[in-house]
Amino acid sequence: MTTTNARPATAKDRALEYVKTQVLTGAFPGGDLISEGDVATALGMSRTPVREAFLRLEAAGLLRLYPQRGALVIPVSPEEVRAVIEARLALEQFAAARVAGRDPAAGAALYERLSGELDRQRAAAAAENWKDFLDADRAFHAVTLEEAGNAILSGFYSSLRDRQMRMIGESALRDPNRMSTIMDEHQSIAQALRDGDQPRALQAVQDHLASTVRAMGLAWDPI
Repeated sequence: MTTTNARPATAKDRALEYVKTQVLTGAFPGGDLISEGDVATALGMSRTPVREAFLRLEAAGLLRLYPQRGALVIPVSPEEVRAVIEARLALEQFAAARVAGRDPAAGAALYERLSGELDRQRAAAAAENWKDFLDADRAFHAVTLEEAGNAILSGFYSSLRDRQMRMIGESALRDPNRMSTIMDEHQSIAQALRDGDQPRALQAVQDHLASTVRAMGLAWDPI
């Protein structure tokens, strides 16, 4: 049997992954000006792959380049926050309503999957690994979308991944207890779904999303 090794990451790949991760987790917060030289030094590489990474992230709407000055991390606007949260509310409440009415065995199986992602979050929080925490956060919510059985909605939810990660990452800059709050709210959602309590599950989802908006210093009135 032949084993195929994964292609080693290029300098350009590493630069892109590093800068994107720093932006999405809030380590490079919105409004910060970052330089090619600083990133190149941090990664031990030349400026060329960093420059290419900056160009790709500008195309993705995360950076705005200023010649001879660096790159501005584009702040998340209040309008974007509300748009993403409203989309999440519609999708996550649909999924919660769909799966909360299942039989007890299905509820227990769903709870086991959600608990697995919660365990990943606890481990990441203990290690103070914000990137892994955010990956597990996204996976926690994706479980319910997958279980709802609508591939189109699940795919659309996945497309919000980067925006979700960045909003949660930036909310943590304003609230040092955010990790603990998120895990408590996730536990409430998981328990309501396990118990098949649809009204409680819908309210837990709404409370969780409202908490995210508040942590970013914004007001939000769910429809």
